[in-house]
Amino acid sequence: MFDAHGEDYQQRLEAWLEDAADPHGEVRFVERYAPRSVLDAGCGTGRVAIELASRGYEVVGVDASESMLATARRLRPSVAWVAADLATLALGRAFDVVVMAGNVPLYTAPGTTAALVAGCARHLAPGGHLVAGFQLDRGYDLATYDAEAAAVGLPLAERYATWDLDPFEGDGAYAVSVHRAMG
Repeated sequence: MFDAHGEDYQQRLEAWLEDAADPHGEVRFVERYAPRSVLDAGCGTGRVAIELASRGYEVVGVDASESMLATARRLRPSVAWVAADLATLALGRAFDVVVMAGNVPLYTAPGTTAALVAGCARHLAPGGHLVAGFQLDRGYDLATYDAEAAAVGLPLAERYATWDLDPFEGDGAYAVSVHRAMG
């Protein structure tokens, strides 16, 4: 599990954002689905959730790190921030989109990715989209992810090589996958 100090992480993130050509690619990607509500699963210090909220979306950010969430709360106190393990998350509501930006499955404890995917799936409205972007060279592959999503009723709908919708050719180092809830 990722356990960086939130303020240190935020400083590194802000330095990266200064040089980023498009710091909100994930947000633009999510907007394609015209959601009313978004769960930012593994939100860290809230970069994606804060931008979504700034654009008028109802958003909830969830992370297991209290330190990350303390920074998120400082940056945007009006967003609902929840400290929880995504594998056991039980918010009692559903969202149009659940987004895992920033390699979230790679920061979970070994052997827990199926529970992570199931936890996200429990929070999807019928017809909703689970969107996840992660690196493919770190021991968690797309076949495993797709099988875990299919096991909880989320077939693959789309896949790209980047948040900018570049085609996924099957051999890249990064993928953005979209699985859709039936219904």
